[in-house]
Amino acid sequence: MGARKTLAMLLRNSTETALFSSVLALVKAQARAFRYQQLLDEGRYASISEMAAERIERGFLGTLLRLTLLAPDTVEAILNGRQPAGVGLPWLLEPFPVGWGGQRNALKQACGA
Repeated sequence: MGARKTLAMLLRNSTETALFSSVLALVKAQARAFRYQQLLDEGRYASISEMAAERIERGFLGTLLRLTLLAPDTVEAILNGRQPAGVGLPWLLEPFPVGWGGQRNALKQACGA
């Protein structure tokens, strides 16, 4: 049995299931973003447009690739399921500051700190 199914069976209620789904979406998006960036860095694709022609809508691909600009501590929090409450994939797909300090401030504002 896969890890996702095993974990889902351990969840006790719909709130935990929804939280798990939200975290899973964030982790998958983060992994895809870094994989797509790696394909560009390795020269397998010359541009986002070339990659988009085969894989995914160009605008969404560009948005997803921005996730590679997140501060390392933010990426770590996402991968560990410790991102601030209220910060889900829709929030991260919106424009955010490129600078890590600005990102941390935006995250603090998003969670009302």
